[in-house]
Amino acid sequence: MIKDLAAREDGTVRVSGWVEKVRDQRYVQFVVLRDETGAVQLVNGGVLREPDPENPRSDVLVPRTTTISELTQGSFVTVTGELQHNERVKLGGVEVQIDEIEVVAASLPDNPVAGDSNIDVRLDWRFLDLRRPEQNLVFRVQTAFLHALRQVWVDRGFIEIQTPKLMASASESRAELFEVEYFEGKAFLAQSPQFFKQMAQAAGFGGIFEVGPAFRADHSFTSRHATEFTSIDTELSWIDSPEDVMELHEELLVAGLTAVKEQLGAEIEKLFGIEIEVPSRPFPRIPLAEAKEIVKAEGYEVPRADADMDPEGERRIAAHVRKKYGHDFVFLTDYDASIRPFYHMRNPENPQLTRSYDLIYRGTEISTGAQREHRIDVLEAQAVEKGMDPKELGFYLDFFRYGVPPHGGFGMGLNRVLMLMLQQQSIREVTYLFRGPNRLLP
Repeated sequence: MIKDLAAREDGTVRVSGWVEKVRDQRYVQFVVLRDETGAVQLVNGGVLREPDPENPRSDVLVPRTTTISELTQGSFVTVTGELQHNERVKLGGVEVQIDEIEVVAASLPDNPVAGDSNIDVRLDWRFLDLRRPEQNLVFRVQTAFLHALRQVWVDRGFIEIQTPKLMASASESRAELFEVEYFEGKAFLAQSPQFFKQMAQAAGFGGIFEVGPAFRADHSFTSRHATEFTSIDTELSWIDSPEDVMELHEELLVAGLTAVKEQLGAEIEKLFGIEIEVPSRPFPRIPLAEAKEIVKAEGYEVPRADADMDPEGERRIAAHVRKKYGHDFVFLTDYDASIRPFYHMRNPENPQLTRSYDLIYRGTEISTGAQREHRIDVLEAQAVEKGMDPKELGFYLDFFRYGVPPHGGFGMGLNRVLMLMLQQQSIREVTYLFRGPNRLLP
């Protein structure tokens, strides 16, 4: 691999990769070759032609091969040559003098994404767009982040589960659900593993986690919405309050960001020009009603007093927290029961409020968490209050008829976290293959 060349001694090596750039001069040719681990400069120098006895001045340099002149960007080649360490070479301090070059798979000359910054064009040709070092780095960041989260869960004794994405009935309501044909009937694509996470609490699993797809039939065309996304979910038993959930949430995010900074921070700074910030604990906590008053005092009023914080409000409260606390995260707590699901536990001191939160990261909501209601009589009453028929929630409510411990958890959008962490303009940039209202390909 190219990343291993710097540690090798000078001598014969064999490398393979994609042609990124060709500089063809009269008597020397340079090729930048890239694989998934990095890039290296290849050099094709000139050789002496046999002198003409009748013309002593006929010695001239000629290229060793014409193959390089014909190389197209993106062609996959294998090169055998002499590795040479040269501190003057900016690309890693090494170069390879070409002895042999084999074109394993030639590329068409008209690369459709070369120099094109249009996101839709790049998504049409995503496999080519993903060859860019920045895109490669995005998914190594994702890998490091998720591995660190899994390490926290495993160290705590949590169990990883995989919940089904085909459901016989709507999880909460039929809003934003995809309905699909299922043999002689209908099924729904899961927008959340919520009920199945809670089933694990009834089953005695205790702490559980899942990283998997979720689907929402949302016609939004914003930079942070998708119809299919990766959801990070966790649920844990034996909690006393939503503080237990928020503390786990903090631990996971600090571990994930620490791993990214330690393993990939230098590359991120080089390619994205940003420094990964690891947040301090605890994260600031502000009740939703107070947050609305704060942004109102600073010149912005959330349109509806009985509604969730809107995107502009999220940006405003994040700016306030950044200025006051120097923090990129803030928990907005104590959401009104009218804007929360029926299974969120109410505040015993004020039943109009729930024991729930949203987590805002750099001005965008990335997660919703809560303590769940585990008492069957209260749960049924809250479902009815929301206009739901308990009979349609039969399989879910049955969990609570046989004893469920106090529990809570959260769901968090992976793609939003990556977008905000790397300060990208859209989740399209940090999603392997984006799905939206007008995109089902590739």
